[in-house]
Amino acid sequence: MFDVDSTLVQGEVIDMLAAKAGTETTVRRITEAAMRGDIDFTQSLTQRVATLAGLDARALNDVADTLQLTPGARTTIRTLRRHGYHCGVVTGGFTQVIENLTRDLELDYVQANNLEIVDGKLTGRVVGPIVDRAAKATALLEFAAQAGVPITQTVAVGDGANDIDMLTTAGLGIAFNAKPVLQAVADATVSSPGLDAILFVMGLHAHTFAASS
Repeated sequence: MFDVDSTLVQGEVIDMLAAKAGTETTVRRITEAAMRGDIDFTQSLTQRVATLAGLDARALNDVADTLQLTPGARTTIRTLRRHGYHCGVVTGGFTQVIENLTRDLELDYVQANNLEIVDGKLTGRVVGPIVDRAAKATALLEFAAQAGVPITQTVAVGDGANDIDMLTTAGLGIAFNAKPVLQAVADATVSSPGLDAILFVMGLHAHTFAASS
């Protein structure tokens, strides 16, 4: 199970949306505090999404079109699938932005937040339960059950405080270019520009890696 922002893709989607709304400085400051674990994620997400009120919903597609996979991400997913792994994502980001990406990667499980849109504009609110730290761990348990995989045989990869419960629930929790608060509880830490470095942590050999295209 992968986190999305700053793990499967480069950067933070909420920051990209804030740039469209002209609230980037405020939102980035809140994002950084949340990733460090200085403030509660649910509170921080509510505050950040509120700054997007009035933003044209077309900005979601604009951001989706500019998303860049982390180097090695496609190789990682394809290699894991070749080896029989089920691959999914759970993110505090937004369904409307990542749905095309997750479809392209042919992921088996996707859970994300949903932004409320009324009359073609963001309201500044999230619809439904917020995917927070606890929800990420619950999603991992649900995904494992659906796939028929014991939780001890699962792997979770993330970078921030919001991933703590997910990584500690997984059989193997990997902190990828992560904040110190997550590194402290992870089973393994990877500091590399390429996501495919996690494959070595999982015991896979380079000659078995799938091509990225």
